[in-house]
Amino acid sequence: MAVQPQGREKPFHIISPVLESLPLSKAASTKVYMKLENVQPSGSFKIRGIGHLCQEVSMGRVVPLPLWGGGNAGLAAAYAAKKLGIPVTVVVPSTTSPTTIHKLEELGAEVEVSGQVWDEANRRALELAKTEGWVSIHPFDHPLVWEGHTSLVQELKDSLETKPDAILLAVGGGGLLAGVVAGLRRVGWQDVPIVTAETWGAHSFHAALAAGRLVTLPDITSVAKCLGAKTVAARALECAQECQVISQVVEDTEAVRAVEQFL
Repeated sequence: MAVQPQGREKPFHIISPVLESLPLSKAASTKVYMKLENVQPSGSFKIRGIGHLCQEVSMGRVVPLPLWGGGNAGLAAAYAAKKLGIPVTVVVPSTTSPTTIHKLEELGAEVEVSGQVWDEANRRALELAKTEGWVSIHPFDHPLVWEGHTSLVQELKDSLETKPDAILLAVGGGGLLAGVVAGLRRVGWQDVPIVTAETWGAHSFHAALAAGRLVTLPDITSVAKCLGAKTVAARALECAQECQVISQVVEDTEAVRAVEQFL
């Protein structure tokens, strides 16, 4: 099915709720709100940026889209490709769960397993893009991905009565951070501090901040495999120089315990 461009297409993401978490507000002694991106069609915020990128690169064309990345990035690409009627191959590392691979296949994606970590799957996807002449979709390091993520901040401004004192987000490769920084500037909130969270063993952003340059981790040793990029996007490091970023790194056990508490 060919894509028929009709001006700006309707985005694939929805406007997600912003709800106060009473337990977190009590623990922090201030109001804490959660942006519930888990209700997105693909299950995460990734559909904002990746969906936007897929729409832009496929305008008027039917082209295969190879994407490298596991978990939420792959699911977002598979969902967007299905909506666009375009074939997609998702290259995932061997640490990707069978459940995720099954979900990708249910969405109609071809799945190729390559390497043990994201960076190795990345190399394979670049090979496919070059040899097959496909259009590659990067899960986090692309201006159109960042642009898609800016919609989060506009929705926050529309939902909250006042400007937040800080925004907390997770960092894997840095695409969400880049999009939020651009969004804050767009709505005039560039002075809002950003607290970034990573787990030890997947802390490429924290390591880059400490060194003042991009750092490549020897391996992803955290249990948060799908969040792990051995090298963060260069744009993420630039963002830390343009606004106040407070980097926090936690142990795997702390992250797992938090997940259990939310469940």
